[in-house]
Amino acid sequence: MRRTCELPTKPRGPAVLATGLGGWGDLSAAARSPQPVAARTRSGGGRNRRRSGLRLDRMEKLKELLHRSENRICADCGAPDPKWASANIGVFICVKCSGVHRSLGTHISKVLSVTLDKWADNEVDSMIEIGGNSQANAIYEAFLPEGYQKPHPDSSQEEREKFIRSKYELQEFLKPSLRIVSHQSSDSGKHAGSSKSEIGMIEFIGILNVKVIGGTNLAIRDMSSSDPYVVLTLGQQKAQTSVIKGNLNPVWNEELKLSVPREYGPLKLQVFDHDMVFKDDLMGEAEIDLQTTINAAAAFGDPGLLGDMQIGRWLKSEDNALVRDSAVVVASGKVKQGMALKLQHTESGELELELEWIPLNM
Repeated sequence: MRRTCELPTKPRGPAVLATGLGGWGDLSAAARSPQPVAARTRSGGGRNRRRSGLRLDRMEKLKELLHRSENRICADCGAPDPKWASANIGVFICVKCSGVHRSLGTHISKVLSVTLDKWADNEVDSMIEIGGNSQANAIYEAFLPEGYQKPHPDSSQEEREKFIRSKYELQEFLKPSLRIVSHQSSDSGKHAGSSKSEIGMIEFIGILNVKVIGGTNLAIRDMSSSDPYVVLTLGQQKAQTSVIKGNLNPVWNEELKLSVPREYGPLKLQVFDHDMVFKDDLMGEAEIDLQTTINAAAAFGDPGLLGDMQIGRWLKSEDNALVRDSAVVVASGKVKQGMALKLQHTESGELELELEWIPLNM
């Protein structure tokens, strides 16, 4: 039976609350009406008072939510007295964690100050409906591994970023078949550059573990070397390796995890040179067709019942980036596929990977 999970959200509304939890700004839009003053007082004043009362009531409820004991500490690191919130996720967070949330993009986490920013009605409603840190963490940390150490208030930025991206962007601590996906779409009724977030449900058929082994003869992007890292993209999911400084033949041996939806496309791979000042430079890219692996695994059934054997092969051609044919095998009850890829749109470089496919319907 298909199972889904969805955080409650409300559709966006045009009304905006002013000054967060700190008070109200000018609500005098009616004063610019061409109606006579007396008529405005009779017809518009009552409506404005009612609207103001509703907004104040929302903010009072948000204050009550903030003052609950579980919301007096950051949802991600436990720092006391958080002054920021992710309005669409429904958690209160500290200033250090808010910076990481902001880097995820508003389609994943829309960060607002609870004292300084303007809150839209639907953003307040969403926070209230979700219920705060305990309820949101019950979803996003439902499958946190036993003994896993969450960040603490004094954790480094790297530790903080790794955990927050794993929790909200990659959703590693949700049950694999219950992923929550945020779609960023343009709102044609707004000015250019605006967007709205929609949280939808999507069915996943498996987990793809990608072991990024290493690179060979990568392109130079600095004076005489590069600081490479690898980014994998599947649909709206992204995962990346660490940066290896000053090395054109880096060895990562890092495993990255992605969820594969029923409707999937190619796995996109990019190698970048990390730059402390300017935009990171592209060092090459490639695409991986997952159909060979997934179809072969489906045809042979439960790999745990099979001996070590080859079950498929992705053939090198002019239409792909393979250096040589890539075999899909069953090894120790696991479906794996090793491959070497020649990076495209660059002067040189190859990358070695190993895929492991874990279907969810076994």
